[in-house]
Amino acid sequence: MSNPNRFSNKVVIVTGAAQGIGRGVALQVAAEGAQVVMADLSAYVRDVLAEIKTQGGDAITINADLETFAGAQAVVAKAIEVYGRVDALINNVGGAIWMKPFQEFSEEEIVKEVNRSLFPTLWCCRAVLPEMIKNQKGTIVNVSSIATRGINRVPYSASKGGVNALTAALAFEHAQDGIRVNAVATGGTEAPPRKVPRNATPLTDHEKQWMQEVVDQTIDRTFMGRYGSIQEQVNAIVFLASDESSYMTGTVVPVGGGDQG
Repeated sequence: MSNPNRFSNKVVIVTGAAQGIGRGVALQVAAEGAQVVMADLSAYVRDVLAEIKTQGGDAITINADLETFAGAQAVVAKAIEVYGRVDALINNVGGAIWMKPFQEFSEEEIVKEVNRSLFPTLWCCRAVLPEMIKNQKGTIVNVSSIATRGINRVPYSASKGGVNALTAALAFEHAQDGIRVNAVATGGTEAPPRKVPRNATPLTDHEKQWMQEVVDQTIDRTFMGRYGSIQEQVNAIVFLASDESSYMTGTVVPVGGGDQG
């Protein structure tokens, strides 16, 4: 259940807002009073903007390549230009592109995985820091994964391990500036088919088998024996972005049905 005032007078950047968990987060914080800056490469982010506007929310979109520092800087600059500041940054961009044993990955594929699942979070944190340091306050929530202990996606797992380390180190370094940094390690999550697939190439029989191994391992490691819902992930992310978690920083919260990652 949303709290209509939890993000009143808060400017919140949500990356990866066009679909999935990012979309859910953007809709939730908008419903709770935030002024939302939604960043995504996909034009589908405009559909989310229309939903927010229909419900009376206040939001803007920006198309940006967050695998680059320039893209991250553009998002922060847009937020400051339109709303005057940034109170919270929620980093959702990421996701395994391929699922297969590590020795099956090419050099190019490994680089693409790290560029997708580590660098957008790294760049956005770096881009927003000067603004938050200047204001001596701010909240960052990074979306990680319990896949740091998983199979058939080693480059993705390594990237999310980097997100966890970034979360802890950044929180330690900037607590003195009034900046809190936490992460949610999402578990397996039921979601509708992606409008923009991470990998548009049809899967081979081997790849289908490797993907099924990931699904089986994910469910097997949960106490609850199921995937979570998008809303169950959103609930934890939004809590960490809100003032309700004011005495939490440097923490990675696993939301995986008992799987601690």
